[in-house]
Amino acid sequence: MENILYAPWRTDYITGQKIEGCVFCHISTHEEDDETLHVLYRDEHCFIVMNRYPYTPGHFMIIPHRHTDSLEVLDPVVWLHMSTLAQKGVRMLKESFGAHGVNLGMNLGRAGGAGIAEHIHLHLVPRWERDTNFITAIAQTRVYSTDFEVIFRRLKEASENYFL
Repeated sequence: MENILYAPWRTDYITGQKIEGCVFCHISTHEEDDETLHVLYRDEHCFIVMNRYPYTPGHFMIIPHRHTDSLEVLDPVVWLHMSTLAQKGVRMLKESFGAHGVNLGMNLGRAGGAGIAEHIHLHLVPRWERDTNFITAIAQTRVYSTDFEVIFRRLKEASENYFL
């Protein structure tokens, strides 16, 4: 028996315009496209962007503007700033988005599991009690239960109260 999982929202990923070079550097340098790139916040050190193919609804990343694949060479001021943004992001996910918990993580290097290994980024993944089900355990598949754009708008509005 063949299992089919329809994911029409991924059509843009397959057929859409491909970004040449580092996707995070592209987002960093195209502030005028923040809405279409799903940027929640930006300042002189970092930007916060929704993960376009999230683990759970509301999954976003904090990314330094500086292109580096090495946490150990990142300016400590930028790292501390990322940590401060992470604290604010966790608060926002819990208070404004109803998350019961949050996973924080960085996958450093391709061997460390990074999908975009050339530019470090910190993931914030909201979690809820019982947010997994049989399809995750049996089919290694995640079901995204809500519209990405609706979540982006909701978090964009909330971010104005947490990151400014």
